[in-house]
Amino acid sequence: MEFRALRLLTLLGLLFVEPGFGQRGDMDVGEWLREKAELLNAFGDKLKDVRALEARLNATVDQLTGQKAEVDRLREENEGSTRAPRVAFSASLADFGEIYKGPCTDKTLIYKRVFSNTGDGYDQSTGVFTAPVCGLYFFSFSTYGYNTHVTGAILMKNGARQVSTYDGLAADGSDGAGNAVALQLVAGDAVHMELWDGGRVFDNLNGHTTFSGFLVFPA
Repeated sequence: MEFRALRLLTLLGLLFVEPGFGQRGDMDVGEWLREKAELLNAFGDKLKDVRALEARLNATVDQLTGQKAEVDRLREENEGSTRAPRVAFSASLADFGEIYKGPCTDKTLIYKRVFSNTGDGYDQSTGVFTAPVCGLYFFSFSTYGYNTHVTGAILMKNGARQVSTYDGLAADGSDGAGNAVALQLVAGDAVHMELWDGGRVFDNLNGHTTFSGFLVFPA
């Protein structure tokens, strides 16, 4: 309705302002009005096209805004993951020659040959890994020994037994075993390996008796 009123007013304006309109004896007034109406119709169609284009542009802007928000979210997640602490270590018992450990009073195994120690959680002077941050940690270990003694070791968390390997006296010449566990630790928790009472393990540069761990994810 408003558009028709605007068209009518425009036509009336053209009637009053058209130069020399009173002298157009050779032009049919009806034809002239039809031409002006066609121009107005064409203008209305163009206006519709502009509005449709504007709607599409607004939709595109909304889509790009949503995509930018998603990119920002992913960037924040990635920055958060890169800021997460990196903790991992791996070591074997002997750093040169051959070593027999046990039987002994101090049953703590001190792994001297350190392959990696990202985050400096493992202390090669004591054999103890201390958790630098709270989180879920994964530990694995292997033991090797001969049939003259019990062979195996126990993974200890804050002085409490968790998991172990064990092989008693047997007719075979040697025995090897391994085990693993995932532990929830808080910062400062201590994890180390101990021999069984009366036990013994063997290692050389082939790395038979090992101890490894890493942070799966922080708490």
